[in-house]
Amino acid sequence: MADSNSIWTLIPSGQRRSGEFVDDTLRLRAEEQGLLDRLDLAGDFPRQRVEVIRDADGWARVNDLFYRRGWTDGLPVVPPTLDRVAAMVTAFGKGRDYVLAEVEPLGGLATVEKVAANAVMAGCRTEDFPVVAAAVMAVVEPDFYLNGIQTTDENVTPLMIVSGPIAGSLDLNGGFGALGPGWQANATIGRALRLVMHNIGGGWPAAVSFAGLAQPAKYSLCVTENTVDSPWEPLHVEHGYDASQSVVTLLRAEGVINVTGGLEELASVMGSSASAFSVMYGGKVGVVVAPFTAQQCAKAGMTKHDAKVYLHTHGRMPVEVWERSWSYSVKSDFKWPRWVLRARESGAVPIVEDPEDITIIVAGGNVPIAQQAYFPTWGFPPSRVMKVIDEI
Repeated sequence: MADSNSIWTLIPSGQRRSGEFVDDTLRLRAEEQGLLDRLDLAGDFPRQRVEVIRDADGWARVNDLFYRRGWTDGLPVVPPTLDRVAAMVTAFGKGRDYVLAEVEPLGGLATVEKVAANAVMAGCRTEDFPVVAAAVMAVVEPDFYLNGIQTTDENVTPLMIVSGPIAGSLDLNGGFGALGPGWQANATIGRALRLVMHNIGGGWPAAVSFAGLAQPAKYSLCVTENTVDSPWEPLHVEHGYDASQSVVTLLRAEGVINVTGGLEELASVMGSSASAFSVMYGGKVGVVVAPFTAQQCAKAGMTKHDAKVYLHTHGRMPVEVWERSWSYSVKSDFKWPRWVLRARESGAVPIVEDPEDITIIVAGGNVPIAQQAYFPTWGFPPSRVMKVIDEI
């Protein structure tokens, strides 16, 4: 019988189909990279489904153990207790051993229970879990290239956009402060995806992930649209889904660049060296347009597609700037995408092949000094993965 000082926790670490824990590999990598001063308990845990942790301050003990084992993002976690995880699994309606995905690079199986354990650790509520599950299934799509995202020396991270009725029911924020702190759903849903990538896929910084600098958005990057103040259709409706459906969209974000102004200023930033990887490999970039900017565009008769055409036409890198860039110096001409080489003759290179490779959402506060954001992309192939949340 459990005593008051016992916490029964689920092991959040991923297991391969063979049954081997990904931590066996991670321990070796951490040792090779000299990380064991911090991760002194890497790989040191009972090889079973449940661990009983006994301590007068069980919460603190769980956090100490999980941090030293490499199972956190550096922030405190909610202990993934049997009752918390079971409640999430039961509400989801799939068996705990149902496999949602196999997570690269180390191939841990994202069972419903393992994903739920990591979602609990991130602070998610039971009702948040369907979005987390859909996001996990989206990032493992071959086109998303999760293996590259997890192991590259670049700073790329998933950008999650939640559209449809579920965004309102979960109180996801698409208004003031949409990319910042203060909203539980945005913070915890995005964080849960990161912990799944970290614990089940094995994307440990400096051991497997070699992002040179990384970025704060690697903690969490989850947003919804400001449909109240937007004059344009929501993202999922634009792509053919019914307004009544709830959809999660995943993009690859090299960074988050704030742009004050309007479309002209956005185009200026897009047509800079910030878009180097889009030009190198092709891509699908993300743009948050402020409600005020979108409204001004709509008053001028511009649709969302027209805004994409404007950004594609004006957000170009002059050839002389491109040819002086670091990316040009490391990539020979025959490897450049054909659309880049064709555009070279015009004197300016677009940052994506087609206007529809620009993903626009309207979000943020509705104020005249408009704050936009640009998310340059990374890697290949061009990727924008969408999953219907209620069809899993």
